[in-house]
Amino acid sequence: MATFVELSTKAKVPLLGLGTWKFGFGEVRDTVKGATDIGYRHLDCAYAYENEHEVGEAIQEKNQEKAVKREELFIVSKLWPAFMEKESCQKTLKDLRLDSLDLYLIHFIQALQPGEDFTPKDNKGNTINTKALEELVDEGLVKNIGISNFNHFQIERLLNKPGLKYKPVINQIECHPYLTQEKLIHVMAYSPLGCPNRSGGPSLLEDPKSNEIAAKHKKSTAQVLIHFQIQRHVIVIPKSVTLAHITENFQVFDFKLSNEDMVTLLSLNRNWRLEEYPFYAEY
Repeated sequence: MATFVELSTKAKVPLLGLGTWKFGFGEVRDTVKGATDIGYRHLDCAYAYENEHEVGEAIQEKNQEKAVKREELFIVSKLWPAFMEKESCQKTLKDLRLDSLDLYLIHFIQALQPGEDFTPKDNKGNTINTKALEELVDEGLVKNIGISNFNHFQIERLLNKPGLKYKPVINQIECHPYLTQEKLIHVMAYSPLGCPNRSGGPSLLEDPKSNEIAAKHKKSTAQVLIHFQIQRHVIVIPKSVTLAHITENFQVFDFKLSNEDMVTLLSLNRNWRLEEYPFYAEY
């Protein structure tokens, strides 16, 4: 089974990455170090997570130990829409202690103005200038650009923008069996386990159908949910703080779900979202 997806730019993205959102102070440094020792080579970061400096420290330590080379890693970060693109990117690069990012995403469309205009705007009503993102590619600070939390209307408007030089290569969105997102392509899935720490919604980890499939393969339900995305060739970025879970999440390439298993998991779709994105559009 392939362990990476090749983008339209020929860049190869590891299918399994490590999410770094919502870590406590000091936690993410040790987690990233442990994850790279296990074999993770894809790290999903963001300016808004406020921990990129710790991720950078971990990367630098592993480089100095010669445990992993920079070219072996695929590092993702995200532009916070309220900031200037280049300024935000430069801070991210400084915090991560990198010369360039493998992938830079617009984190989400923030504070859309009322009406029919789907043009991305920040919280001051200023248009997010995708030209500035393209300049980051031209300057070598960013190798690929993408989007996050965009619905299909917003994607279409962006792709139809006059003079677009570099098309987004990935849309990072919430995706799990309760929200399969089958109509979207070039997807990177966050919350693949349905975010079990949140209350008030259905639990994928307790779903009898996913549990039955897990028992059949002698795997945990989390492993099945992660492998479900990988078998669909969807890049998946589960997040965990504990080394035991991070290790377990990485052990998902040694089994295969049957066609019946895949159909069962896809049938769980109910278009149920943890997040309000993408602004109540179906997809």
